[in-house]
Amino acid sequence: MKILVTGGTGYIGSHTSVELLNSGYEVVIIDNLSNSDASVSDRIGRITGKTPPLYIGDVLDEALLDQIFSEHKIDAAIHFAALKSVPVSMADPLLYYHNNVTGTLSLCRAMKKHGVKNIVFSSSATVYGISDDRPIGEDAPLSPKNVYGNTKLMMETVFSDLYHSDPEWNVTLLRYFNPIGAHESGLIGEVPEGIPGNLMPYITQVAAGLRPHLNITGTDYDTPDGTGVRDYIHVVDLARGHIKALQNLSGLGIYNLGTGRGYSVREIVNAFEEATGIKIACEEAPRRPGDLACYFADASKANAMLGWRTEKTLHEMCADSWRFAKGYYK
Repeated sequence: MKILVTGGTGYIGSHTSVELLNSGYEVVIIDNLSNSDASVSDRIGRITGKTPPLYIGDVLDEALLDQIFSEHKIDAAIHFAALKSVPVSMADPLLYYHNNVTGTLSLCRAMKKHGVKNIVFSSSATVYGISDDRPIGEDAPLSPKNVYGNTKLMMETVFSDLYHSDPEWNVTLLRYFNPIGAHESGLIGEVPEGIPGNLMPYITQVAAGLRPHLNITGTDYDTPDGTGVRDYIHVVDLARGHIKALQNLSGLGIYNLGTGRGYSVREIVNAFEEATGIKIACEEAPRRPGDLACYFADASKANAMLGWRTEKTLHEMCADSWRFAKGYYK
């Protein structure tokens, strides 16, 4: 099978491309390089021995999509291409709605034109918004609290409506929790733009001496150590979830991908220090508006229906993150 991976040089897309190639799939990548680098395609080739063709461009470019589908016999798509900064989405909603939602419509039109009706979509736990459920299952209320989450829910709706209008489509929606880690080779990993909005990239930048300390935002939550608890999943485990989704594509499926347990900010910091031997300077700071005390997945549906389970430990998440970061920031 030949798989079109949109956003395939990005953080999750590149790791998924590696797992696809290692599983015997052929891969074609389209990426506008807005949050990645063309060299990632070569690094994928170094890891797997197979460098996938890379089309540098945007899923908004329907002529380019038509070219790709004409030049390759694509069997299915995995759709990662989207802008993903919550703060930027709130500051520039038109950019996010145009890029994420219109880009998805463009991809769907190209797929329909060329008779390709199999897709796995990279969604997000942000579609749940602020949920009181612990853990959070797929049937939890959908109520995003930011523009980025709204675009993900709109994209889910597009795919769901497409399936209901034409049951020949096979659509799987994967709702991620908090991916961290990197490939064990150290060749690919997460490269945030500007000030990291996520915990692990911030920690690695402190470890690399790029930032003086980590701000722990909120130390008075109702959690064992007072800091926020989240479901952190190794990006390789997450990538392998896409392989399972492809192998089980049938009708419309919606699955959480997470470990099913939460780790606090202090647990992550302590685990990173143990894995790397580097002390992370921390300062306490006030809570951020809208942050929850505890947020983690019920991943039992993916376990049962897809035969997927996480394998990587928290130690591996931390060690792999640092292995990539120290090479990248040197």
